[in-house]
Amino acid sequence: MRKIFDAVHSYARESDMLLLVISLICSVFGVVLISSATRVYGGGTQVAVQILAIFLGVAAYIVTSLIDIDILADKYKLLFILGALFICTLFIWGVEDDTGNKAWLRFFGIGVQPAEVVKLVYIIIIARLISERRDRRELNSPGSILRIVGVFLAYFALLILSSRDLGSALVYAFILAVVMFIGGVYLRWFALAGGALAASAPLIWTRALTEKQQLRIRVMFDPMADPTGLETMWQANQSKTAISAGRFLGQGLYKGRMTQSDLIPQQHTDFIFSAAGEEFGFVGCAVVILLLMILVGRCLYVGVKSNSSLGLLVCTGVAATLVFQTLENVGMCLGLTPVIGLTLPFFSYGGSSVVSTFIAIGLVSGIKMRPKPTRYRNM
Repeated sequence: MRKIFDAVHSYARESDMLLLVISLICSVFGVVLISSATRVYGGGTQVAVQILAIFLGVAAYIVTSLIDIDILADKYKLLFILGALFICTLFIWGVEDDTGNKAWLRFFGIGVQPAEVVKLVYIIIIARLISERRDRRELNSPGSILRIVGVFLAYFALLILSSRDLGSALVYAFILAVVMFIGGVYLRWFALAGGALAASAPLIWTRALTEKQQLRIRVMFDPMADPTGLETMWQANQSKTAISAGRFLGQGLYKGRMTQSDLIPQQHTDFIFSAAGEEFGFVGCAVVILLLMILVGRCLYVGVKSNSSLGLLVCTGVAATLVFQTLENVGMCLGLTPVIGLTLPFFSYGGSSVVSTFIAIGLVSGIKMRPKPTRYRNM
């Protein structure tokens, strides 16, 4: 018993307990919001599933934090292949969700979203490639850039072809841009990428995007694309109405008129932020964003303190994921960004999202727990 106590005490001292505590606070707040958003149709099942996902997530956090990220990153070629194969399972067993994306695997009532799991593998691979090339002072060579971008393009193409999940694919793109910038890629490469993207935009618009996806983007710039606001902008308009009704302190838990009337489609998943706004007001929304930004700041702090290029870039990738999903999800709820079906980390309903986010935070905690790797001690 003494040895067990000492092991637990040692783990608590060495791991990043602030990350775990803030993640748990976010998750508990999320359960409260989910229980409110699903109460009108007796959403006990969703609450139970979310609580189970949190317990699994904490267990996964502990296990992941004990894994040596350097050993894992050295297997990046194998990780790339396994990640690609996992996404490819969607071609055979993929199941469509309410958005029309074939993004889920479901077996015996359990759903898994490969994009969420592979995202963690992707962060490690990109971080490993950039840190390795930077250590060799070859990062900005054309060959290195092509290799790094090639990993992204392979996963991006597989996600679009297998599931049409543009939201997850955009997260991968944002991670790549942020990690490459922090890693030291020259700005001229970003300018070249921007030019290539602009040149290929017409082809992407006509060939890669469905008519529904095009319309979701168009209404951001042309209100006449949905003049009545009852079609493409319906969810966002309902969400904005609920958030504005919350004013400063909100209408109170289980007292939000729209939240308790099931007037906002998918409120417990993509539009959970509107429940926070209506029932907890501006204060509740500010708390949600503040908690997530604390997590982002802590991830970056751990990365900088790791004195390891790999550790810094992995932490940056995790932080970039949290930032993009937060900005996009909150933007959707405020009608400022297209509705692309991204969850709000820790708050939205979804077992895959919760568990994978805990694993991502566990990677950061594991980087904090380990001493500076031998190969970086002369940096």
